[in-house]
Amino acid sequence: MSNIEAYNPAAARRRPVHGVSVGIIVLDTGFQRIPGDIGNATTFPFPVQYMVAKGLKEGSSLQPDPETLRNFLDVANQLVSLGVSGITTSCGFLSLFQDLLTESLPVPVATSSLLQIPLVERLLPKGKRVGVLTATHAKLTPAHFIAVGAREDTPFEGLEMEGTFRQNLRQGVSPIHYADHEADLLDAARRLLEKNSDIGAIVLECTNMPPYAHAISAKYGLPVFDVISMIKWFYGALVPRPYS
Repeated sequence: MSNIEAYNPAAARRRPVHGVSVGIIVLDTGFQRIPGDIGNATTFPFPVQYMVAKGLKEGSSLQPDPETLRNFLDVANQLVSLGVSGITTSCGFLSLFQDLLTESLPVPVATSSLLQIPLVERLLPKGKRVGVLTATHAKLTPAHFIAVGAREDTPFEGLEMEGTFRQNLRQGVSPIHYADHEADLLDAARRLLEKNSDIGAIVLECTNMPPYAHAISAKYGLPVFDVISMIKWFYGALVPRPYS
């Protein structure tokens, strides 16, 4: 065994696929995923490896029961066997699986954009905190925040259930109505900020929301973090840029 393999077991892994470091577990959905969405490969400036968790559809309803966990682990291990160096998922509600997956997998795992909350709060001026926009207000619980080390009283606001964004995702409608979705997100951000005057940054729970992060930041003048900002940060550590 070479010295590098002795210190870095990952270097000796069998890798049928090369040139891709981030593996993404995608839920079994059928709606359109536009650029900026985690499920559109053109979103990323680097290659990503997708794999679908068959039969697992609405992430907000998933709980870490043995069968669901086994399904995720099967898909994650397939990604690892292909050669990825880190794994993420396509739903912010899967923060409930964070510890369970890291306990069972040999590579780093970032299940949810909510993982960014504790770090972002440390960056903010005194008296400011993070607010969250979620796709489904009724399904986001203190347990999702506790699972990522965030405060369980983190303020959040959900999208209107009858809005275009929610209806498109629930019904699998294509094509996406970008302007209508953007309006839904901006309205939810407005409600969040009106209820919480101390918000200093926003984290988007839903992995379908990043296409609208720019509009939210431009309108309300706040930093906006999402699953894409997290994955780019993640990739930067998995594949550090060489400077020489």
